[in-house]
Amino acid sequence: MAQNLETATFGAGCFWGVEGAFRKVPGVVETTVGYEGGMFENPAYEEVCTDTTGHAEVVQVQFDPEKISFEDLLDVFWKCHNPTTLNQQGPDLGTQYRSVIFYHSDEQRSLSEKSKEMLEKHRVFKKPIVTQIVPAQIFYRAEDYHQRYFEKQGIKGCRV
Repeated sequence: MAQNLETATFGAGCFWGVEGAFRKVPGVVETTVGYEGGMFENPAYEEVCTDTTGHAEVVQVQFDPEKISFEDLLDVFWKCHNPTTLNQQGPDLGTQYRSVIFYHSDEQRSLSEKSKEMLEKHRVFKKPIVTQIVPAQIFYRAEDYHQRYFEKQGIKGCRV
């Protein structure tokens, strides 16, 4: 196994589908779904679903930068959701479903901002991108039944 893994964290709606998209990507070593960016410690799924904790449903991605670049992960992120809908993905409403990149380094911040700017410049989306790009905060691992949910349910995935 690679010795120099890096971490990336993305929120793009319900974490089940987002995790499914990233698990398919060569160079992604591990994915973990959880909650980040909120006001309370150790939130439970039921609390996050109330839209009162401030947490986003996120996927933390461990990847091998010798096999996949952060830019390639950004491509997956942009393609697996609609980054122009504020606090919503499909029928899911609430701040927990917001589009957000939690960066783990200045390089990730810069690459995320440049990627977003290029998409806006080339008008890839018809509406403005509302994705937040913010420093990584404390990541809280979601309950076990959420981990690899699509695999457990025999669902092949969606979008990507």
